[in-house]
Amino acid sequence: MIGVVLQTTTPDAAVEGSGFVHDILTGGGVPTQWAAPLGSAIEFLVAFLAIFFLGRFALLPVLDRIMSRRNLDAHARAPLRKLAWFLTVFVAIAVAFGFAGFGSFLQSLATVAAAATLAIGFAMQDVLKNFVAGIFIFTDRPFRIGDWIEWDGNSGIVEDISLRVTRVRTFDNELLTVPNSQLTDGVIKNPVAKDQLRLKFLFGIGYGDDVERATEIIVEEAEAHDEILEDPEPSVRLTELGDSYVGLQSRFWIANPRRSDFVKVRGEYVTAVKAAFDEADIEIPFPQRDLSGTVEFTGERPE
Repeated sequence: MIGVVLQTTTPDAAVEGSGFVHDILTGGGVPTQWAAPLGSAIEFLVAFLAIFFLGRFALLPVLDRIMSRRNLDAHARAPLRKLAWFLTVFVAIAVAFGFAGFGSFLQSLATVAAAATLAIGFAMQDVLKNFVAGIFIFTDRPFRIGDWIEWDGNSGIVEDISLRVTRVRTFDNELLTVPNSQLTDGVIKNPVAKDQLRLKFLFGIGYGDDVERATEIIVEEAEAHDEILEDPEPSVRLTELGDSYVGLQSRFWIANPRRSDFVKVRGEYVTAVKAAFDEADIEIPFPQRDLSGTVEFTGERPE
């Protein structure tokens, strides 16, 4: 009975269960105590790389072709590709664990997770919150890559959307990395979500100027601009009676709105209206104050 116990714990039995890499290493002169862990590490690395490159050069291209056939835009492709990368790495680690004889990766992962559940729960609160927000952005599509958005006093063009953060390039060429939860918890303004965008500009004229003539000029210059739509047609309303001006609110529409088009079109339009006002002797007044009263001097007057 004692001999049987000794036989089951001999080094030879451990060597037999260590795999072919172990046999190659021991045959090459590597000490037995180093051959077992080194062989397992090599087997893990080989299996991981095999599964990883299989996913990288076989499965991911197939996923790209499927997304192309379904005409998915960049907004939808980026999260799916990142999820596919994560699954590829996870499967590669799980298979490599079993191939190297480390046991079940899922069982080991469950043991570690059970021991660190409380700490990870506190540490991952914000990460999970942003992750869920990223899923909502992906499904609800409040904006897409390339859209110009505004939120909490910030604005810019969306460059990338991940499951945790969204990267926005400001108009000063600054890159903002915004947690997804900030974009789902507040109000987001997306001026380019639709095919058309209405713009407004307030023109001020003097109280002595002809309101009807100024209105005609504002409408005519809008109709003359190539980038301003005829349908819906431009409109002008008298909206303000200021201290030194009469405010005429101009409303006009542009197609395929983008930030550069918005600035360009509005600048050209306002410039044309200003030139037409000058030709028609219509004044664009500036704020001014009239002071009245007397000034008294005390003391001796200088000679």
